[in-house]
Amino acid sequence: MNFLKKLCAVLAFAPALAMAAGSNFPLDTAPERTSLASLQNGAKLFVNHCLNCHAASSMRYNRLKDLGLTEDQIKLNLLFSAEKVGELMNISMSPKDAKTWFGGVPPDLSVIARAKSSHAGTGADYLYTYLRTFYKDDSRPTGWNNMAFPNIGMPHVLWELQGVQTAKFVEVDDAHEKDEKTGKPKKVHKFEKFEQVTPGKMSKAEFDEAMADLVGYLNWMAEPAQVKRKAIGPWVVMFMSLLTLFAWALNASYWKEVK
Repeated sequence: MNFLKKLCAVLAFAPALAMAAGSNFPLDTAPERTSLASLQNGAKLFVNHCLNCHAASSMRYNRLKDLGLTEDQIKLNLLFSAEKVGELMNISMSPKDAKTWFGGVPPDLSVIARAKSSHAGTGADYLYTYLRTFYKDDSRPTGWNNMAFPNIGMPHVLWELQGVQTAKFVEVDDAHEKDEKTGKPKKVHKFEKFEQVTPGKMSKAEFDEAMADLVGYLNWMAEPAQVKRKAIGPWVVMFMSLLTLFAWALNASYWKEVK
């Protein structure tokens, strides 16, 4: 009986999970952001706009020193939801309130850039597309929808920066399904373009740059050691190649005397 209850619960949530994962919207390639200035700007955007609802419980504020920030700069500009620089990036919102307001607990963003990687693109590509494809949709409870995450429950928290845009759809013939009565292809809604309704504080180019910085930070946060790892990687390869050469020479010298 318990097994049947669990199975029914899984089946009940299956459509929602499929909806969350299912989107054929093409992903834009995220610009690479590795400079300290870009990552610092991304950290500022993350703390001011994302950390209100989304925690990053695997990251401590003092790790931002790796981005060239001093402890005083972190305290004055980025430490809003904690008292000490050594604390984790948690939020004050309770899971109960989150479920009441949003219908679910907002996911932890510590490793979101790695978790969203798929065959369609990297996690950075997904996040870069996702953050830029919110549009006004009055049929949704929050008034917003998203092309990369259809029927999303999250509101567009960056709308003041981007402005308000709507999505224009056109009806086209479905190449895979036909109407059983007429035999003609079924009509489906296809995304055509975004239309700007009201401007934001940033131009489109500026907003895209800001989102690239934010995604760069999220990508860095998923693996803070990656910058150092990539920097020492070529030296490690060179050392191993040199060691292999010496080992080959030693082996040749040893077996030279063996007949």
